[in-house]
Amino acid sequence: MRKLALSDEILLSVEKPARYIGGEINSVIKDANTVDIRFAMTFCDLYEVGMSHTGLHILYDMFNRRPDIWCERVFSPWTDLDKIMREQKIPLFALESQDAIRNFDFIGITLQYEMCYANVLQILDLAQIPLFAAERSDSDPFVIGGGPCAYNPEPLAPFFDMFYIGEGETVYDKLFDLYKECRAGGVSREVFLHRAAQIPGIYVPSLYEVTYKEDGTIASFLPKEPDIPAVIEKQVVMDLNHVPYPEKPIVPYMKVTQDRVVLEIQRGCIRGCRFCQAGMIYRPTRERSLDFLKEHASRMLTTSGQEEISLSSLSSSDYSDLNGIVTYLIDECQERKVNISLPSLRIDSFSLDIMSKVQDVRKSSLTFAPEAGTQRMRDVINKGLTEDVILQGAREAFRGGWNKVKLYFMLGLPYETDVDRQAIAHLADQIARCYYEIPKEERNGKCQITVSTSFFVPKPFTPFQWASMHPVGDYLGFAKTVNHEIKEMLNHKSIRYNWHQADVTLLEGVFARGDRRVAEVILDAYRNGALFDAWTECWNYDRYLAAFAHTGVDMDFYTTRERKEDEIFPWDFIHIGVTKQFLKTEWRKAKEASITPNCRQKCSGCGAICYGGGVCVESKG
Repeated sequence: MRKLALSDEILLSVEKPARYIGGEINSVIKDANTVDIRFAMTFCDLYEVGMSHTGLHILYDMFNRRPDIWCERVFSPWTDLDKIMREQKIPLFALESQDAIRNFDFIGITLQYEMCYANVLQILDLAQIPLFAAERSDSDPFVIGGGPCAYNPEPLAPFFDMFYIGEGETVYDKLFDLYKECRAGGVSREVFLHRAAQIPGIYVPSLYEVTYKEDGTIASFLPKEPDIPAVIEKQVVMDLNHVPYPEKPIVPYMKVTQDRVVLEIQRGCIRGCRFCQAGMIYRPTRERSLDFLKEHASRMLTTSGQEEISLSSLSSSDYSDLNGIVTYLIDECQERKVNISLPSLRIDSFSLDIMSKVQDVRKSSLTFAPEAGTQRMRDVINKGLTEDVILQGAREAFRGGWNKVKLYFMLGLPYETDVDRQAIAHLADQIARCYYEIPKEERNGKCQITVSTSFFVPKPFTPFQWASMHPVGDYLGFAKTVNHEIKEMLNHKSIRYNWHQADVTLLEGVFARGDRRVAEVILDAYRNGALFDAWTECWNYDRYLAAFAHTGVDMDFYTTRERKEDEIFPWDFIHIGVTKQFLKTEWRKAKEASITPNCRQKCSGCGAICYGGGVCVESKG
């Protein structure tokens, strides 16, 4: 019987002790003495956030199918336990075995969003592992990063031994087999990393050298040895029907953010929104077959006992047989008394019809994401939505019984004006008017419209990666404009307005497009208390301003400076299929407010056809 790493006294003194005990239904327990590799699957946020991440579950299941590997989970301890662990020198442990992860072979860290970067250092620090890769010895685990933020790994490069670029189902087996071979041969840490760097998709930062120009931009980014690849190729699974997918999802003892079974129906997106990193890095669009989805939905519901199932996709409406999988789930879920969740649907009659089928008992709020208030701005970002479509979608939703609508917009987009910001309020008011056009006796209570704005962050591998950001005061001014305009609307009592923190946005921009020099800022802020920066109660902007000042790193260089088209970016050594030339073309088209058709309407020659499958090939047929 395993012994918990924390005493009863400690568990009773911290918030939500279920975060730290493991032992959940369907978690994997193995004998540590019978496996060759121990892997700590790490998510740098709270248990309830990390347990809602589909990618973690996919890799956890895939790794544990190998009898020679035991993959266990690790999450960031909340501030109360963090303090205790430091005071009592308790090493960070994995949930399954409760063993210290400093004795594992690999620590795999999911980099899901930029504001978790301070928590990366927390994980290493609490694990009692040297923060810098260069200071680790042969007895330390290899620290490997992956996930969407690994597409610009440079701000974290000094802290990682390697990064995995792309989808995890492809070359991890090669990496593990190489590790076993090297360990059996007694080779050094450096030799293993050198050989690992020759596996497609594996990036070892210590084997590359960066030089800078006098203006601070990158002069060169080159491998130190001739047998190390100059370009890292993104790893892509082209056949999603023949890769592992969890059949026995772990069932938490406590409520988590996404407390349901998740069924991934496709990867990629055909839409080409110019602000969206996921829409570019996950190209081409690839679907799972209806038979695959039916089989796995039934198994996961049976083995988990969950009361809700959700379809996962960047744009669920674009799945070619959405009606087929929803019809199947309705029959399956009615029998099991399970709810169905359908996020990422577009505003059209088909999607609303699908929604009405699964929400015929209780009408929850509908979410629309116009992203911009005017048609010109929606064309700038290539959103592919017209005002007529938005208003017609709202009318049909209201007639269908919904009375709560959430609207998501961005502020601070390239080429945006005050007129575009004011139009956000006008569009919300027009949607409210659609509701009040319905005869009073046919309405479902009072109309509630929630408008939420986030501030735009330019991301790598998007057409907007060249764009500049704004000072904090400007962002707050943009939000004030929207807020003031909403109060002037006829239906202002039906409209509620929320906006994101501006200072968080600027730091996210630094981390998103930063280079290796940003690592000094992250380390300095962490040593002065930065932790859980994505959580409002922990966020402290002054701490980061002090870190920039102390390290001499210029924040404006990464935020308010607009990039030249010929600038070398920190992430240019990664090949994602989509070419830089295509992104430049889209950047120029944005200035002209010229739209690009979606991938099913017409191939735009982005470059992702190099993978030889998915929608790129289907549309040629």
